[in-house]
Amino acid sequence: MTTWRKVLFLLSVVVSAAAVSLLEMERAVKAAAPQGAAAATTAALGANPSSINSGSVAIPDTTLAINSTQPMSQRVVHYEIDAKYDAGKHMVDATEMLTYHNLTGQPLDHFPFHLYQNAFQPNATWVRETKVQGGRDVSYEKWGDKDYGSEEIKRLEVVGQGDLTANVQYIQPDDGNKDDKTVVDVQLTKPVAPGEYVQFKIAFQTKFPETQARSGWKHDFVLGGQWFPKVGVFWYGAWNCHQYHAFTEFFADFGVYDVKLTVPQFETVGASGVKVGEVNNSDNTKTVAYHGDDIHDFAWTACPRYKVKEDGIFQGQMGPVQMRILMQPAHWSQVARHEKILKESLEQFESRYGPYPYKVITLVDPESEEAGGMEYPTFITGDTFWFMPEGLKLPEIVIEHEFGHQYWYGMVATNEFEDAWMDEGINSYTEVKVLDSILGKRTSILNIMGATAGEREAQRMGYIGAADLDPIAEKAYDYYNNSSYAGITYGKTACVLLTLEGIIGEDTMDKAMRAYFMRYRFTHPTKEDFLRTIEEVSGKNLRWYFDQAIYGSQVMDYKILKIESYPLNWYEEKKGWFPEDDKNTVYRSYVWVQRKGDFSMPVDVEIKFDNGEKIREHWDGVSRWTKFTYEKKAKAESAELDPDHKILIDRNEFNNSYTVEPHKKPARKLTNYWLFSTQWLGQALSWWGV
Repeated sequence: MTTWRKVLFLLSVVVSAAAVSLLEMERAVKAAAPQGAAAATTAALGANPSSINSGSVAIPDTTLAINSTQPMSQRVVHYEIDAKYDAGKHMVDATEMLTYHNLTGQPLDHFPFHLYQNAFQPNATWVRETKVQGGRDVSYEKWGDKDYGSEEIKRLEVVGQGDLTANVQYIQPDDGNKDDKTVVDVQLTKPVAPGEYVQFKIAFQTKFPETQARSGWKHDFVLGGQWFPKVGVFWYGAWNCHQYHAFTEFFADFGVYDVKLTVPQFETVGASGVKVGEVNNSDNTKTVAYHGDDIHDFAWTACPRYKVKEDGIFQGQMGPVQMRILMQPAHWSQVARHEKILKESLEQFESRYGPYPYKVITLVDPESEEAGGMEYPTFITGDTFWFMPEGLKLPEIVIEHEFGHQYWYGMVATNEFEDAWMDEGINSYTEVKVLDSILGKRTSILNIMGATAGEREAQRMGYIGAADLDPIAEKAYDYYNNSSYAGITYGKTACVLLTLEGIIGEDTMDKAMRAYFMRYRFTHPTKEDFLRTIEEVSGKNLRWYFDQAIYGSQVMDYKILKIESYPLNWYEEKKGWFPEDDKNTVYRSYVWVQRKGDFSMPVDVEIKFDNGEKIREHWDGVSRWTKFTYEKKAKAESAELDPDHKILIDRNEFNNSYTVEPHKKPARKLTNYWLFSTQWLGQALSWWGV
């Protein structure tokens, strides 16, 4: 999701053609299945990509949605969903066929499923946590009907085992909150053997709340995120299927998605994957079909007012990528700006980290601010306003950040419940690198009338306010509060990795990041996979750094404590003579440096003398303080820690330099900048408040 400020998306089933048809599936779940036009036939929508392997149960090996002749992931799941959206009730009625391939190496006798939309209920864990710890877009000061969301399994059948609806039980694996219904567990009558397939036929109904957590409706707009029963991930010998928490996002297996969405004919639709068919129905609805390969989620949007630009093509390393942009009419004047940063982001990520393999990227300009800045596979939402000066880079920041998630969330697919930093934080780091390159180091956030701001500073500001509360390697739902989650997961991770560049070299870090992406794309790597890759590429043992910066909550704060200089012959007294007047006078100078925080690492110190000479010292930072001593025909006049500004994790940079004589010019300059900034901000707020 977006950082800041605000700044702060598998797989279908092949059923035996002789044994199971679409009609039979609908009969099995007809009580909740979409009626009438929603049951549009596959023939009417064109060939169903999942029809291959139709003689036996298997995961499709389709490549329709990727620029590859072979699957790129180990496909575990195939989702076939037939859904009808009632725009008036903000409700989806659907059937889902899930084929699961047991690649765990052991028999599985139960399966957990996420029902994310149940988070939006007054006593759910999501709401409880948000009220106490803060949230990213809602505060729940009061509760209204529009805040309510739900996701209900109407019927669940396992092929060969019959109707197991009675075996569906709500579980609360994280906090024991019996009112939380975001996870269910299904007990099978017989286990699924290693290497075998199991098929779930599910009828479900989802009601969206007014937009929150980057999902739901606003006016005539809807964003369908986390809207269908989604199976957990069998990971390291156990099911990993956490409840939906205020600070957690998602984790799922790769596979194939075949989704048919039935909506009113006046709606414009966008979704994950590629569009493979569309038919108009007799009841003034239409059914749009989408297919996705090697993705682990599926999201969609509908709004009658979207203006669409879909002629933009990016020539990627693996093939052409269609850039499909859905804009609100009031923001249409910014469509070129949206397309430009999207294309530039594609270029940067391909050149830095590796190819984007999908045939499409869909960018949505949402109606609701609460739906802005979100990522799903091949599908992202931006964030802008009707008045957006060129020098205010909010659209660029959000779009680049959300596109970056296509790599660290979409393809690398780490466990965001337990290691959110491996997506959000790594993405925040690459956000700095990419936006520095595209928009400039000091102008990537703001560049208006002499007022500038860069992404590095923004990430650091996010970190320093929460520096001492939690380590980076913390489960997302265990952070102290929302500010700590955001400041550490996003800001601290970015600063830690930027500081790491100064330790191993920027070129080496670039090589390590590319090696990590190419090695672990379409897998579920752990934090140790990431850290070991950096050590391997750099050839350095970096545990001293990782133990503090990733696993620890130590705070770094180095300080120039003081400077003193005096003549060696200070004790000689001559009438009318002062040692300072003699150019041959030798001075003894002392410079004290202190480590105020608990974080210890080597640091450079630059000492400047009044004759213009500069000396660089290197301190290991192990002790609490050190002293440098000099004897020369000049006095030490200033000292600066980290003169090359490679360290971004020092919490207090104001004590990193010291001058014997105060410099009035910088003080006056700072005062003038402050006056300008406050006046400019006041005028801006007045304008926005009109």
